[in-house]
Amino acid sequence: MSSPNSETLAIQQAIVQGASGDELAALPLPESYRAAFVKRDEVAMFEGLESNDKDPRKSLHIGEVALPDLAPDEVYLAVMASSINFNTVWTSIFEPLPTFGFLDRLARESEWAARHKRDEHIIGSDASGVVLRVGSAVRNWKPGDRVTVHCNHVDDQDPSAHDDSMLATNQRIWGFETNFGGLADISVVKANQLMPKPSHLTWEESSVNALCNSTSYRMLVSDNGARMKQGDSVLIWGATGGIGGYGVQYVLNGGGTPIGVVSSPERAALLNDLGCEAVIDRSAEGYSFWKDEHTQDESEWRRFGGRIRELIGEDPDIVFEHPGRSTMGASIFAVRRGGTVVTCAATSGYMVEFDNRHFWMKLKRLLSSHFANYAESWAANRLIDQGRIQPLLSKVYTLEETGEAARAVHRNEIEGKAGVLCLSPSEGLGIDDPEKRERIGEHKITTFQRHAR
Repeated sequence: MSSPNSETLAIQQAIVQGASGDELAALPLPESYRAAFVKRDEVAMFEGLESNDKDPRKSLHIGEVALPDLAPDEVYLAVMASSINFNTVWTSIFEPLPTFGFLDRLARESEWAARHKRDEHIIGSDASGVVLRVGSAVRNWKPGDRVTVHCNHVDDQDPSAHDDSMLATNQRIWGFETNFGGLADISVVKANQLMPKPSHLTWEESSVNALCNSTSYRMLVSDNGARMKQGDSVLIWGATGGIGGYGVQYVLNGGGTPIGVVSSPERAALLNDLGCEAVIDRSAEGYSFWKDEHTQDESEWRRFGGRIRELIGEDPDIVFEHPGRSTMGASIFAVRRGGTVVTCAATSGYMVEFDNRHFWMKLKRLLSSHFANYAESWAANRLIDQGRIQPLLSKVYTLEETGEAARAVHRNEIEGKAGVLCLSPSEGLGIDDPEKRERIGEHKITTFQRHAR
């Protein structure tokens, strides 16, 4: 078992004891720090295995890595907690391709970018923590600031980044397409990735939101997404998952009607606890949208659409899509005439099919979405801080257990999000405003944790 080195341990103790920003800035930084990473010379270790047989516990290593130099627009962050996302799983099993290619391409862009080309890829695309140092060009943040991190890594010198940074030609996901991610004791983060930590949440509760919450916000609420209106009905696949659980909350918070699709009675009960009354347990009702590998079953689409109408009396205005191949045909069929299917992923397969007649003749829209820009992420984080949207933390691991946590997500054993303690020595730390937490309600904040017990 590895533990923080002496310099990093001093940083941990100072933060836990409430050290000021000046005191933190005076502490020496370590030459190396503990992190979760994959190795370049192991990218072929799973060749010949099916995806489900690839075990992240074998590829993810916990050990010391060298601290990189700090660019002018970056900060050193003491990471108190992080979380597991599907991109962590993808990196760990080297699918759909090893991520070292991303790092090598980034390294060709500039002298500072060259730091990212290493023989280890330090992963993680979420974090909560405390700023330790700031680069010479950083204006809005200082040592001691308690922050969360969103994962949109973008070069603001590129003109393509200035309308919507998600359209930037060199937009990347931090910790997936860059190095020095959040599953570590220390991370390197661009200043324009930082957001204020929600003051009523623990480190681990704060760490799980940014990627999935921002993704769901852009998909449903933003002008770049489906532009959900009050009263809209929204079908949400995987409604207790990392993005689905936030999607349900955005529909409820926006005065709409969510229809959550899940795969077990326990997940249905969790949705009911969130306030989602219309729930479809697709396993219990036996939906099978494909007759075989090449042929979809329109009769199942019709049965599914009929079930939605039984629950809410109409076809959904919006479908929140991310499974991809297994569900896209049903999604296109089920959404109302003139409605919108918005998609951000393809966890069941990238090559999707649907009946174009139901699409073009009923004037439906298919909209792509990918993470969120800084303004969208900031707005989504503000809603977390206001207590209007709750964290989806369900289970907490230590940094040493990152491989186990990634395996659980890979095997769909986790509802909501899996948190990972990095420098935080235990759960429950980091709450800055206990009165606000009491006002929002412990019962609401810990819904996913209670159902996981």
